[in-house]
Amino acid sequence: MKLTRFGLAGAILIAFAAPVQAQELRYAFQGDINSMDPYSLNETFSLGTLGNVYEGLVLRGSDLSIQPGLAESWEIVEPTRWRFNLRQGVKFHDGRPFTADDVVFSYQRALSEGSDIKSKFASVASVTKIDDFTIDIVTNAPNPILTSEFENWLIMSKGWAEENNAEQAESAAGQDESYANRNANGTGPFMLVSREADVRTVFEVNPNWWNNANKTHNITKVTFTPIGSDATRVAALLTGELDMAYPIPVQDLSRVRDADGTDVLVGPEVRTVYLGFDQFRDELLYSNVKGKNPFKDKRVRQAIYQALDTQAIKDKVMRGASNPSAMMIAPGIIGYNPDLERLPYDVDAAKNLLAEAGYPDGFQVTLDCPNDRYVNDEAICQATVAMLAKIGITVDLLAQPKSIYFGKILAPNLDTSFFLLGWQPDSFDSWNPLANLFACPRTSADEPVWAEASRGEVKQGKFNIGGYCNPRVDDLTSLILSETDQEKRAALLDEVWQITIDDIAYVPLHQQAVSWGIRKGVSLQQRADNVFKWRDVTLP
Repeated sequence: MKLTRFGLAGAILIAFAAPVQAQELRYAFQGDINSMDPYSLNETFSLGTLGNVYEGLVLRGSDLSIQPGLAESWEIVEPTRWRFNLRQGVKFHDGRPFTADDVVFSYQRALSEGSDIKSKFASVASVTKIDDFTIDIVTNAPNPILTSEFENWLIMSKGWAEENNAEQAESAAGQDESYANRNANGTGPFMLVSREADVRTVFEVNPNWWNNANKTHNITKVTFTPIGSDATRVAALLTGELDMAYPIPVQDLSRVRDADGTDVLVGPEVRTVYLGFDQFRDELLYSNVKGKNPFKDKRVRQAIYQALDTQAIKDKVMRGASNPSAMMIAPGIIGYNPDLERLPYDVDAAKNLLAEAGYPDGFQVTLDCPNDRYVNDEAICQATVAMLAKIGITVDLLAQPKSIYFGKILAPNLDTSFFLLGWQPDSFDSWNPLANLFACPRTSADEPVWAEASRGEVKQGKFNIGGYCNPRVDDLTSLILSETDQEKRAALLDEVWQITIDDIAYVPLHQQAVSWGIRKGVSLQQRADNVFKWRDVTLP
């Protein structure tokens, strides 16, 4: 069976086979899990992987709909009060019972200084225990998408964390390490057995999982191996050393698809890859421009935008496996507007904009880029370097593994001037990127997000690391979070996205394709958020 696409809200089953003999699932990704602490880094791969070990109050089904998880049900008892009825009889991997105390603790831990998931609680005023299996979540205003943000709020054991001095989250950008960074104790269908960072992580099935009676997988062991080299990762799949590997480089898709023992699954991902700027500092850290910051000038940002040929990146770098985007969200995300178009690629216009801004000869700047996180990420950055050279901007490329890269750009002092990132709203709603990437990241005109974050405050703009700020965007973002009339909400979304596009807040590049390689006979489900759920796998 040759399958190359899947519906955005659906899943594809490959070579379906009924569960038979239990097997070991062996798979590889291009980078490692950043930490076993589910609050350390708000990154899809790490949180998606840990979602097999930990669980949230809600989960997403194979159709990406919100379904009950550790909460059996919930209701809105008042416009700003949600009541969650927790699942009884659930145990953590160490045997401790799951109760409301763990949810309250997990909320408090998610707000701790090192937590990277604070933005999920931007509208939450309190989480209160009613009894052992009931909690109330009170919001500052009505919030129609509260549960959509909660799949990746993974619940931790209060007793386990306290016993191991792991009550506080440790940031991916920090230097310290807690017990939770290398150990795990969730309620999920799989348990951590051993952890060798950047080498191998092994898991086993949880024999006491609360939903074992309905499980469909036949896995007893999972071995995850990070393989940064594309050639090595593909070779391991083709030789049968792996059951699944991702991403498959676009140049290798045909080879994997046509091989006797393997197949590929390719489809659109709801992640937008983009370029961002330090728009806060008066002088860039890594540039030859002294005494001022060229990225504060919209004309400079627009010049970079119009100097980038995203169609050429699609054709030559991505080999057709990307969709150039005018927006910072993908089709399928609430708020997406197909009528919005990118500014035209125009080198002459870009040169003129630079000259008008006072840089007729261009300038020099360093571009920070991961080399093992997104599809062909370093190659995209290399293409950016070449394209910006045509308008006189000399770019020094610093490409690093994501384990180093995220620590650098998320450092408390923002150690970057120009960077490439990708963002995928796990809520599938526009409020998520608006609140995280666009909201003014400071309480005063003089204080940036990295200073605020160091105090552990709950703030929007947590990932607005470049410091973009437009008060009207903030106002609209707040209205969007609380507006329950969908027609009015859609109008607010149209307005806010047009403002951010006009401001050149970022330079969106494209949505990349999800590309998974599998051993034939393996049954699995591929999701548009590129999250790999082991509970959906059946091995031959």
